[in-house]
Amino acid sequence: MNVTTLKILLRKEVLLIRRNPIIPRLIVAMPILVMLIIPLVATLDVKNVGVAVVDNDRTMLSRRIITDMDASEYLSVAGCFFSYDEAFRLVERGEADAIVTIPKDYLNDLANGEKPDIDLKANGVNATKGTLGAQYATMSIAGTLSRWQAEQGISLALPQASTVNLYNPTLNFRNYMIPALMVVLLIIICGFLPALNLVSEKESGTIEAMNVTPVGRLEFVLSKLIPYWVAGILVVTVGILIGWLVYGLVPEGSIASIYLAAILFSLVMSGLGVFISNKSATILQSIFMMFAFIVVFQLMGGLFTPIASMPQWAQYITYAIPPRYFIEIMRAVYLKGATMADLWPQYAALTGFALLFCLVASLTYKKRT
Repeated sequence: MNVTTLKILLRKEVLLIRRNPIIPRLIVAMPILVMLIIPLVATLDVKNVGVAVVDNDRTMLSRRIITDMDASEYLSVAGCFFSYDEAFRLVERGEADAIVTIPKDYLNDLANGEKPDIDLKANGVNATKGTLGAQYATMSIAGTLSRWQAEQGISLALPQASTVNLYNPTLNFRNYMIPALMVVLLIIICGFLPALNLVSEKESGTIEAMNVTPVGRLEFVLSKLIPYWVAGILVVTVGILIGWLVYGLVPEGSIASIYLAAILFSLVMSGLGVFISNKSATILQSIFMMFAFIVVFQLMGGLFTPIASMPQWAQYITYAIPPRYFIEIMRAVYLKGATMADLWPQYAALTGFALLFCLVASLTYKKRT
């Protein structure tokens, strides 16, 4: 490899990137937008679950149950009715997610030592919101009954449980998402943009002029990728800073572990980008091919949904998806303080993918004369 030639080509690439009307703005704006907006909207936290209450008891206790549910951070009483049909119409209109029915003579039965049940039905159209909403309502009712029994001097028959949330004590979904969102930045910066850059040279014809020069294909490909590798490290740095300054989230582990994973994943995505550009004749072809990979990476890499909740056959497929390992490293370093020794299988997998993709990219690049 001719280092002097590589330096000249790198200078040329930097000038082209600076003169491009889109790429510099994308490199600067994308990490800011992704890290500021997506953690606020891409969340599985369920709040403001609408509850329609059918109060057949109409006592102080039933009103207390309703008031406590409405005061909850996660529940909102959408209406209180005296018939089930009225409450059900609220669910049909999408204004409520669950129906709580308090039976008649509920207070008297409790005072006499009986254990009447409160009927709870959840809207299963949105399974996540319906399931969690039902759990929130059940917990709220149980808490109200526990306090009422204590006030009345009745022995508590409800089982008591002690819960400790490890690694993410607040159960804030942002803490789960922010470390993994950096995978989106590296996919775009280190995979998507280099592929478009190489294919654009094919369309403009400048790559043909480069192919008839003595410039080796290694120097040419490296000159196309190195600026985006540097940009990828910069956007990861910006993402870390935004997570700290805006959300107060700092890595529990070593920063070096994060940068090592980012470098390896950048090599993986750049190798994939070069391979796609080698197989594409137009920018439109490369966009469609990259988009297909990005969709699979985001849906099956564990970014939005846990891999453990996928079917068993899908979990086996995720072992062949590189973002899975990068996301696991980022979350473990951020939340658990894991070290490189703890995560060596993930680092080894990323290294193997980087070598494989770069080898395939170099073999598929043909310098035409």
